[in-house]
Amino acid sequence: MTKKSPSPEAVKTWGRLMRVSRQLVEKTEDALKAGGLPPLAWYDVLHELAEAGEGGLRPFELIDRVLLAQYNVSRLLARLEADGLVERLPVSDDGRGQTVRITPSGRETRRRLWAVYGKAISELMGDRLSSEELEMLARLLGRLRDPPIME
Repeated sequence: MTKKSPSPEAVKTWGRLMRVSRQLVEKTEDALKAGGLPPLAWYDVLHELAEAGEGGLRPFELIDRVLLAQYNVSRLLARLEADGLVERLPVSDDGRGQTVRITPSGRETRRRLWAVYGKAISELMGDRLSSEELEMLARLLGRLRDPPIME
């Protein structure tokens, strides 16, 4: 069996995608830190819980929706719960199961994070690319997802 080597264009694009992705996240994290706010991972978890509504999410559902490894989600949920930003509720038909739900304080923290995060997205992407370029980039990146997002 022969190994397929990537094209020079694929290698160049991969490297650029990895560097730009890291740079965008680092700059966003810096903006949050400068604003005295928690890290971006907090926003990711709080956002998914807010989107889930009053029913919340089971931890395994949350893990499928965020960019963190399972052990990081467990640790972060414990921290968010200790800070009163989320609450764990028992699942009636599963004695050991829990649902995690965002609290009003968590919604306020999410709102404060978004004020800085949204501004960072505007400055780092929206101000640099046209609407058409953003749409094209979103389509191209969607094709790299597993499964692909075809829009």
